[in-house]
Amino acid sequence: MAARAWQGQGVITRRDRTRRALQGSLNFVVLAIVGATLGCRARQPATTPASSPTGFDVSSDTSPQTLAEGQRIFRFETFGDEQFWTDTARMQEVVQKSVSPKMALSVGLKVDADAIPPDVAQAIKNGQVDLDSPATTVTLLKLNAVVGLKGTVNTVSGKDTLVRLGITCALCHSTVDNSFSEGIGKRQDGWPNRDLNVGAIIALSPAVTPAQKAVYTSWGPGKYDPRFNIDGQSTPLVLPPAYGLAQVRNETYTAEGPISYWNAYVAVTQMHGHGNFSDPRLGIDIRQAPDMVGPKLAALRAYQHSLQAPRPPAGSVDAAAAERGRAVFDQSCARCHVGATNTDNNAGTLHPPAETGVDGAYAARTAAKAYRTTPLRALWQHPPYFHDGSAATLEAVVDHYDRVRSLNLTPAQKADLVQFLKSL
Repeated sequence: MAARAWQGQGVITRRDRTRRALQGSLNFVVLAIVGATLGCRARQPATTPASSPTGFDVSSDTSPQTLAEGQRIFRFETFGDEQFWTDTARMQEVVQKSVSPKMALSVGLKVDADAIPPDVAQAIKNGQVDLDSPATTVTLLKLNAVVGLKGTVNTVSGKDTLVRLGITCALCHSTVDNSFSEGIGKRQDGWPNRDLNVGAIIALSPAVTPAQKAVYTSWGPGKYDPRFNIDGQSTPLVLPPAYGLAQVRNETYTAEGPISYWNAYVAVTQMHGHGNFSDPRLGIDIRQAPDMVGPKLAALRAYQHSLQAPRPPAGSVDAAAAERGRAVFDQSCARCHVGATNTDNNAGTLHPPAETGVDGAYAARTAAKAYRTTPLRALWQHPPYFHDGSAATLEAVVDHYDRVRSLNLTPAQKADLVQFLKSL
């Protein structure tokens, strides 16, 4: 019964019903970025209004009140997904019994130092807090200090007991600055948590089958497949940054829709929040009342659009080399990385995988079967690159496109181009 319950929430219709298998998943809000796509021909995807999703062009409001509400939603809103993560996945049982702070940090979960009272913080520094005890994790959840997790802690038989657990956008798209200690510090919203081992966390659920667990544990830190629970295939993506997107039209690797499209997709189909999502192109139609997602999309997008890409650390870029690299970029890369956003997707352009030399397995599972050009920003901050993390460094990205696009760059030009990319 538990395995069957894991297969879905709400009403889902698919063109191919034999492939309908919601096998459980975790949030990956928002946005996605197609690794560093440096030079390629373009094509326009063929779509018709009847086949396109609608309802995600939310109103624009950047008032301080809206931004504050958007921040609250990004950090703390579960959209009612506790129903899934508690009643079906039973993750509160796992945390209560087995997840110590040391274990939580080892799988990439982060702790907000600002949520820890000063006396508790000092006790941690003095070694007076048991970081090997799951009870300490429950206390951190009671303080709302675990980034991306929202717990309800009640007193049961005189003991703090985690009775409900949900997840938020911040789980995958926030990290901390490690200013207190490794994994504990001030929040950095929009920064991808490349330490987070999403699959390993999901695999802890007692509702997961052995076959599902094998897939989840194969992903590794910083990766997640936002369609595994839809089509049963596994081609995990690297967690993307959620900053620097204010002028970017489509925020997903494959550009299915604007930011609010992806927010709704993730909130409903991945976080298992209580709301509506429909995309005829993918054969997905989920409708649940009350809708706890749609009314929050505008404020959430406003906050995400306010997140600025972090500048490279002082002294980390050779300015003279970066200026020379700009000329190489303009000559070799700017056909696709156009304008201030560094992407031709704002004009609706997508690129078949063969044009860029990247693996096409994930694109084949999507509506347009192609990738968008990445809007380059803060590349210094979020290796590895490409949608699947197949390029570990910017040097590897440049080498890839030099080979695939026959750019014939000299070693000096490659080095200069890397410095320019680091400066973005």
